[in-house]
Amino acid sequence: MTTGKIPPGPKGSPISGCARELGDDRIGFLCELQRTYGDIVRFRVWDRTLYLVSDPELIKEVFVTNHKNFTKSRSLKLARHVFGDGLLTNEGESHKRQRRMMQPAFHMKRIHGYGETMIQYAQRHADFWETENLDGKSVDISHEMMRLTMAIVAKTLFDSDVESEAEAIGEALTSVVGLFERTFHPAAVLLTLMPTRKNFRFLRSRARIDKTIYRMIAERRASGKDHGDLLSMLLNAQDEADGSGMTDKQIHDEAITLFLAGHETTANALTWTWYALSQNPEVEARFHEELDEVLGGELPTPDDLPKLEFTRRVFAESMRMYPPAYIIGRMAIEEFQLGEYTLPARSVVLLSPYVCQHNPALFEDPECFDPDRWAAEKQRERHKFSYFPFGGGPRTCIGESFAWMEGILLLATIGQRWRMQFPEGRKVAFDPQITLRPKDGLPMMLTRRSPAQVAQAIA
Repeated sequence: MTTGKIPPGPKGSPISGCARELGDDRIGFLCELQRTYGDIVRFRVWDRTLYLVSDPELIKEVFVTNHKNFTKSRSLKLARHVFGDGLLTNEGESHKRQRRMMQPAFHMKRIHGYGETMIQYAQRHADFWETENLDGKSVDISHEMMRLTMAIVAKTLFDSDVESEAEAIGEALTSVVGLFERTFHPAAVLLTLMPTRKNFRFLRSRARIDKTIYRMIAERRASGKDHGDLLSMLLNAQDEADGSGMTDKQIHDEAITLFLAGHETTANALTWTWYALSQNPEVEARFHEELDEVLGGELPTPDDLPKLEFTRRVFAESMRMYPPAYIIGRMAIEEFQLGEYTLPARSVVLLSPYVCQHNPALFEDPECFDPDRWAAEKQRERHKFSYFPFGGGPRTCIGESFAWMEGILLLATIGQRWRMQFPEGRKVAFDPQITLRPKDGLPMMLTRRSPAQVAQAIA
């Protein structure tokens, strides 16, 4: 039985705890908890006691030092309805084995080879805007980035286009996002299993995607051909310990995890980056200046990545201010000591990149969009776990290098041809579900950058 000190926090309602506050303004409520009560806050939502941890050294304790004492939280266990036992939801020795087998697919040399696909699809998207005469017109940039990143991950994962599956994939993804709303409800699992229209629609969408993925796996196994994509890597992966490969179900679960989770997070990161650039004209001007000087009006290549230093900083700063995975949950297996407090077994610990990355004690003037805070010398001054948009420790996102390359190359390819402007006077709102989406999309006006403008900027 726990006898140590209990962290401070709000009492909330006798019945629902802080469920209403969390539902009304999740981001604002979490930030207010940290500002009011400090770096370890205890609060209750319905039948669950939660601990918000915001001290970088204590975050390291959870992610790295004592990672074996933690499993994924209930939100991602609910996501098993979609992802099966892919890396996102898997635990223990099974997770270690799967990650070990998949790691070669994400080595830098392999990811470098996907760069050309990223550039090709970004260029095609930029061409589409021009063909459709969208110069001076408003589009939902959130929707556009979802379509683009979905196409890229489909090509790199399956070596195929997914236009015919886009609607079903979108429905399934929206259903997954909707699962998170139920996470803190005491009857979360029951709500997911009830015969509602929403649940039936999700099941139909998932069945269609499952059928497509299993068909691809069967065709590949029959042909034995290596397409050079991630699916081929999964089919050929072998466990170093016993030489065994993955079953069709394991490949399916990893493929659907990479597909759905991979494109959702990168699309959100890009969406918020375009928004941030539109709100910071001086930063946007420096961004375009770098693209014009480095690329000279030509398409980027993966070899240009080291030269696109300011573009990298812009992307990093965007993920600081608007981290797609804005909250990460872990559940303690056994009682443990965290700082001066003793937390009981089955405690749910919340680690929020958004809260930490907006903490003025960790980032000076955190509401200012400042890419220069990502200069190498300034990065070295900060604690590693003051910034963790990809998580940390053994469960760090396996696709982190893929996401960095994709983000920078897409910003460069599209940014040298187009600008995005957010409507003056309009406010943007968060829709914090599993990821940090903009509420009701993000309408922005496209403006074509002419070749003359690029030439003038280079001169």
